[in-house]
Amino acid sequence: MCRNIKTLRPPVTLDADEDDFHAAALQYVRKVSGFRAPAAHNREAFDRAVEAVTEATARLLAELEVRGASARAAEATA
Repeated sequence: MCRNIKTLRPPVTLDADEDDFHAAALQYVRKVSGFRAPAAHNREAFDRAVEAVTEATARLLAELEVRGASARAAEATA
């Protein structure tokens, strides 16, 4: 598992943004591919994968419905 990826959903992280999504996506793609930095001939595929995971992360977090006492408390303070 990617230990350096933090939880980005509210109420754990209230201010996650595109930069956070991209950083998490980059960590994920690095872990899955086994490359910290891809060779030139793999750069385009690597970058496309990072972009796809970034978009999927943003979509997931936008669509999640957080329930429970901690979610209500976060909404009350927002």
